[in-house]
This record gives sequence, C-alpha cells and structure tokens, in this order.
Amino acid sequence: MRHTSLLILFFLFCGRTGMVAAQHTAAIPYGNNPKSGHFFQVDDAKIYYEIYGSGEPLVLLHGGLYGYIDEFSDVIPELSRHYTVIAIALRGHGKSELGTKPLSNALFAEDSAAVIRHVANKPVNLVGFSVGAMTSYLVTINHPDLVRRLIAVGGPIGGSDPSASDAGLSPEAVAEFDKQLSPDFVARRDKLYPDQTAWDRLVVAMMKAEANGAGVPEDKLKLIQCPTLIAAGDEDSVGAENFAQIYHLLPHAELAIVPGCGHTVFNCNPGLMIELVEHFLQQP
Repeated sequence: MRHTSLLILFFLFCGRTGMVAAQHTAAIPYGNNPKSGHFFQVDDAKIYYEIYGSGEPLVLLHGGLYGYIDEFSDVIPELSRHYTVIAIALRGHGKSELGTKPLSNALFAEDSAAVIRHVANKPVNLVGFSVGAMTSYLVTINHPDLVRRLIAVGGPIGGSDPSASDAGLSPEAVAEFDKQLSPDFVARRDKLYPDQTAWDRLVVAMMKAEANGAGVPEDKLKLIQCPTLIAAGDEDSVGAENFAQIYHLLPHAELAIVPGCGHTVFNCNPGLMIELVEHFLQQP
C-alpha cells in the first residue's frame, strides 16, 4: 500500500506569504559571491557552488539557461538559518565552466552528485527547480545513497525545460526574449557573462541538449524510494495534471499545487515555498 499524502494548497490568506523574503533584503550577490563561492573540478569542467548557513545539508539546483543560483535569493536567507545550503551552478551556467561534453540532464546530475560527495559526503535534502528538478530525479535514481529527501519543483519528466520550450529555444527566439528582460536581470547576467560569446555558447549548448535530451522514463522514476515532494504552480504550462501523474508514480510522495503561480514559483511566492520546504523536511 502506498504511503502518500496529497497537499492541494489554496493559500488565499496572504498574511505570511512573502513575509520572510521581505525580512531579508540584504544585497547578497547570490551566484556571484566570493565570500561563499567555491569550485570543484568534475572531469573537464570546474563546477561552481556556494555554501550558506549551518545544519543538515540542503542542496539547491536551479533552472536551465535563464535560471541560476540567484533565482533562490528570496529563500536562501531563511533556509540557511536551519540548514547548510549548498547552491550548485549547473555546468555552463554562470560561473560553472561549460567544458567539452554535450550538455544533458544526465551530465548535470553526475556533476551535482560529484559536488555533493565532495562537500557533504552524506545523504542530503535535495531541492531542484525546472531543469534542476529533472536533474534531481536523476541524482536520486542513480545515487540513492546521496538523497535523504527530494523536493522537485516545476520539473516534468519529459525531455525539455518548460521555460525553454515557451521561448522556442532558437537563437532568434532567445534574442527576442532578451529584449523583454528587465534591466536588472540583464545587468546581473552581464556580470556573470562579461564575454558575450560565453552566453552564446551556453545558448547553443542548451539548444542541443533540448533537442537531444531524453526525459526520465516512468519505470526509472518509480525507483525513487526516498520521501519526495512534487510541487508546481497551478498555472505552470506543463499542467497540474502532469505533476499529479508524477506524484502517482512515486511510492512515497506528496503533491503541492501552488495557486496563482506559473512556472517560477520561488519568485512568485517565496514565503509559501519556504513553508512547504521546511514543513516537508521536518516531517518524521
């Protein structure tokens, strides 16, 4: 018999939503912080990661292409009060080197597992968003000894990143999408990619990954035995029913559908996401 519970969240009262994030507005340069940043050589690339706080290890894996460590800026301050937060930059993203291997979720997973073994060398709580969530499935499947609890947010088991699919992930579509980005985002990205060709190489590499990358087969997903929380916004383009399908495939899972949010739920409702993460991790 499956021991699962279903959390459908209609969080209409906004008293605490966003409160935590508002309390921590210090301008810490997450993703580009010399005080907390480290590199670890994994095969042909140096993988960048940052460490904050103390306590049991909590690993964060960000989304692909436009995603980066700084997308967790609103939740790291609170989570690092209770956990040692290890935020890993996916290969080719931000300060992590691209290397020579074709990008894929499987490669991201092996990079992440190597960093986890290097930094924690014990089971961790693993939080992945979007491509990071797809990566987190593979880390858990291939390295079950490394994951205590898994939280996969906005991560389908198909082969493409929802945010990338929405953008079309062609050079023309990416260039057009760039025009719509906020000046603050562009300024942060330019600091990470002072050489425009580095950004261009990442775009091309992610295009190839999206075209060639396989998803996570259902029979493989069923191998995940650790407690797992599947979370997503109710307006995510993947569709809530698809996340419910993933939930039903897992033997020890919970499902949280966050109302009023699209794909980027950590930005849409950071206060609620903090509550979800901490509540799930604190369960016996």
